[in-house]
Amino acid sequence: MRDVVIIGAGVIGCSIARELSKYNLNICLIEKDNDVATGISKANSGIIHAGFNEKNGTLKAKFNVEGNRLYDSLSKELDFTFKRNGAFVLAFNEEDLETLHNLKSNGESLGIEGLEILSKEEVLKIEKNINPKVLAALHAKSSGIVNPYEVTIALAENAALNGVDFIFDAEVTSIEKCIDSYKLKLKNNDCLESKVVINAAGLNSDYINNLINNEKYDLIPVKGEYCLLDKIAGNMLNKTVFQVPNKISKGVLVTPTVDGNLLVGPTANSIKDKYSLENTKDNLELLLQKASNSIVNIPTNRILTTFSGLRPHLERKDFIVEELKDNKGFINLLAIESPGLASAPAIALYVKDLVSKTLPLKSKEDFNPYRKRLLRFTELSLDEKNKLISKNPAYGKIVCKCELISEGEIVDSINRPLGAKTVDAVKRRTRATMGGCQGVGCLLPISKIISRELGIDISEVNKNADSSPVVGFKEV
Repeated sequence: MRDVVIIGAGVIGCSIARELSKYNLNICLIEKDNDVATGISKANSGIIHAGFNEKNGTLKAKFNVEGNRLYDSLSKELDFTFKRNGAFVLAFNEEDLETLHNLKSNGESLGIEGLEILSKEEVLKIEKNINPKVLAALHAKSSGIVNPYEVTIALAENAALNGVDFIFDAEVTSIEKCIDSYKLKLKNNDCLESKVVINAAGLNSDYINNLINNEKYDLIPVKGEYCLLDKIAGNMLNKTVFQVPNKISKGVLVTPTVDGNLLVGPTANSIKDKYSLENTKDNLELLLQKASNSIVNIPTNRILTTFSGLRPHLERKDFIVEELKDNKGFINLLAIESPGLASAPAIALYVKDLVSKTLPLKSKEDFNPYRKRLLRFTELSLDEKNKLISKNPAYGKIVCKCELISEGEIVDSINRPLGAKTVDAVKRRTRATMGGCQGVGCLLPISKIISRELGIDISEVNKNADSSPVVGFKEV
């Protein structure tokens, strides 16, 4: 019998797991895929929104503002990169300018500090590549950027170090309510029993809800397509730049990433297929056209790759975070779309309070809030590099020549808590395959390292999912 089972290893599920790992509880997190951060948390803008866009009185507003404030301490404890680079919302006419003042007033009513309206001259002095037709901008100093899967991995590793069990390839097929617990049957016919169940299944949270709740939901997947440009283009901006938001989304943004790239996106198109991640030429062209209204001379020849992410939307336009009235101990988290990443730490605290209504929470004396990130060889001084190589020659072997990722880093990513088992899992932990060649030069060498470290035949090494073997690619 478990005290808590969490369904879903995205940033929400892993935030909750890490928060609950502070207490003497038997916790298990189950994930239908083979790694953390393989869904919504893998492909989004990576923005820690200030919160001025959210309606006062909503859960989105509450959790966004609270969560934003928690990221400074969280990033220090878990050693992930967080930059408060600030954000601009651009106005190009009087109607836009009125919207900026409304956003500023709304943000101030939520207690957000550091909001100001800047003139055209002030905007262009800070960001020279912004469209000179700009009239003014709302400056949100508290807005920030992260790498969303780095955050998720950091949360998961710390939760695991503090006793949370992670079970991957564990898809829930049925949930049975018992007297004081729930029985979960998995696709492989294994069963779990738990006093508390937390549904943080992202795009599939409606499916999990519908297994147990009389009130049914049908989430609408909203696809966002992105263009990722290289690090030369990444020097174009310091701030995250938004256009005036519309009813569907916060609009197309252009932002630097914490890794030095430039990100353009997303589009926002409602679709039916929760697994549709393909990009379309027309949508990407429209995306770049819209982005060019904000930033002049976007160097499209610097585009490294394109990708898509999906967001779980409900017409009610707010998060659902609640214990089911007729199912004590079953906690639902649905429609956690933007600003879900910014809200995650605050949502975890709120869910902890919901859990405390069912289970007594006794703090662990040995809880360790700290986690050290994977060593970045390129960030070391020359003397530090030489000393490290003398101790471990694997750090002197560069496997990914675009991002300068060493064999030592790849081995570390595999052997850490919740270590990488696929090429894409290595990528999310090290940035290997994310440079100019997009893995052409290092896909097979990384696969050989995974094969060696895990003691499996190379034919068993997958790029991402279980049906994506790497064998067949050749070194170049």
